[in-house]
Amino acid sequence: MAPTVLITGASQGIGKATALLFAQNGYDTILAARRQEPLAQVGQEIQNLGRTALTVSCDVKDPQQVNTLVDKALAQLGNVDVLINNAGIYISGPIESFSLEDWHQAIDTNLWGYIHTIQALLPHMLARGSGTIVNLASIGSKVPIPYLVPYCTSKFAVNGLTEAMHSELKPKGIHVCGIYPNVIKSSLMERAIFRGIDEEDAKARRQQLEQVISTPVVEKPEDVAKAVWDAVKNQKAEILVGSAGMSKAAYNVLPGFMQWIFRQGFKQKA
Repeated sequence: MAPTVLITGASQGIGKATALLFAQNGYDTILAARRQEPLAQVGQEIQNLGRTALTVSCDVKDPQQVNTLVDKALAQLGNVDVLINNAGIYISGPIESFSLEDWHQAIDTNLWGYIHTIQALLPHMLARGSGTIVNLASIGSKVPIPYLVPYCTSKFAVNGLTEAMHSELKPKGIHVCGIYPNVIKSSLMERAIFRGIDEEDAKARRQQLEQVISTPVVEKPEDVAKAVWDAVKNQKAEILVGSAGMSKAAYNVLPGFMQWIFRQGFKQKA
C-alpha cells in the first residue's frame, strides 16, 4: 500500500510543487484548496504520474470543511501518513492601517487553518502511533519584520505550535517539523493583502513585492518542496530554506542593524 500525503493550499505554488514531488516519490495524494478547477488540474498531473490524487475543495478557516476533508481522505485512502500545512496568506502595511477583519484573515488562515487540520487528523495518527506533520512557516516566524505585523504574529505562533508539538509528540511516534522559507517566487500575490496610509502607499507595497519576486535570486516553490521532502524523509525538526538561513544568521549577529534595514525596506510612506 502506497504512503499518503495530505497537502493544503495544493492548487498552486509551494503546495503544487510539493504534491508533484511526493507523487514522483511514490505517494498517493489528498489535495485541498479553495478553488476546485486549478486543484483538479494538479490532480490530473499527479494521475498522469501513475499516482492517486483525491482533490477536495476546502477553506481551512472552516473547521467543518476540514473535518469533511479528513473524513473523505480516510474513507477513500485508508490512512494519512503525512500532513503538510501550507495554505496561507501574506499581509503587509503599517500596523495602524489594518482592520480587525485583516487580522482575522491572517490569523484564521495562517494559524487556525493549521490547527483545524491537526485537530482533525491527529487522533488518527495517535491511534496508529505514527505520522508526520509539516508546518510551512516563514522567515517571519523567526525574525520580527516591521510592516508585516499580522503576518509575523501568525507565523511566530506557527513556530511555537510546531516546536511544542515536536517536543510532545516525538515520543508517541509522530514527527513534527517546520519549514522556513524567505520570499518565494510563487503565486502569493494572488491572495495577498496590502494596506497603507493611503491608496498610493498600498499600491507601492504591492509593486515592491512584485519586484522582489521577479528577481532571479529569489527561491522557487520547487526549492521549498525539496526542503519538505528532506524534512519528511530524514525526520528533520526544521529547515530554513536557502536565503532564509542567511537572514536568520544576520539577525542573530546584528539584530539592531537588521531591524533598521527592514524598516527602510518596508516603510514606504509610513
